[in-house]
Amino acid sequence: MEVKLKYRQRVVTERDVAFIRALIAAHPQASRRALSQQLCTAWNWVQANGALRDMVCRGLMLQLHRAGLIELPPVRYLPPNPLAERSPPVVIGIDTRGLQASLAAIQPLELRQVRRTPDEALFNSLLTQYHYLGYTQPVGEHLKYLVLAQGRPLACLAWSSAARHLGSRDRFIGWSVAARRKNIHLLAYNTRFLILPWVKVAHLASHLLGRMVRVLSGDWERFYGHPLYFVETFIDPQRFRGTCYLAANWIRLGPTTGRGKDAPTWTPNRSLKEVLGYPLRSDFRQQLCER
Repeated sequence: MEVKLKYRQRVVTERDVAFIRALIAAHPQASRRALSQQLCTAWNWVQANGALRDMVCRGLMLQLHRAGLIELPPVRYLPPNPLAERSPPVVIGIDTRGLQASLAAIQPLELRQVRRTPDEALFNSLLTQYHYLGYTQPVGEHLKYLVLAQGRPLACLAWSSAARHLGSRDRFIGWSVAARRKNIHLLAYNTRFLILPWVKVAHLASHLLGRMVRVLSGDWERFYGHPLYFVETFIDPQRFRGTCYLAANWIRLGPTTGRGKDAPTWTPNRSLKEVLGYPLRSDFRQQLCER
């Protein structure tokens, strides 16, 4: 059967194209969204949590349409782009009095997952005000954590989907290209780690990283229907040494290449970062290298 197209590692054959044409013909009044949902159902194209891969399927159908292989119905509704038109986070004021104490003195600490909760706005506000990179809305799977002591915010940690290609990490794991494509969703990336500037507590950062790696996979599975086996982060060596990560037993994996995912050449176009990683299970290689 002749291959007509490859999209997001899915191979589309002549038979698939014929099936989509028949689906469109059988539902002449259906919108593009309704057609993509029906195709997802027919192909059992779902995420790990059982949700239809509707947006990905719609992208596939649009590519087939642009290639002249199918004829989609006209666009009925063009929704606004929430990322392009998103308002900046609202600044929320909190207690900024200095806090200098021992780690034992501020226990117990609460590690609160705040995505899709009323506290998410506070998390976004704190990153906007106090993190040197500010706040950027994550795309894809992600979780957000506030750290509190007696209800007072001390720190923020953000986690999102891992980079698709990362040479030093991929060599450390030892997986094949096919295994990486299949299992990349089982990794997460620590995109932000903020200790609020008035908080001076020795060993707090490494303590929080140790707490995070014990709860992150379970929270991720409850949210997205699959666990995590490995986490990673980038350190800018011009600014930081990564001491708290190393103290929490994270592993230096090597430098980045200085090229973004869509770099047109092999020439670095951004600053080099140090890659650090942490296996969440002792059998992480066995789990991640399965095809």
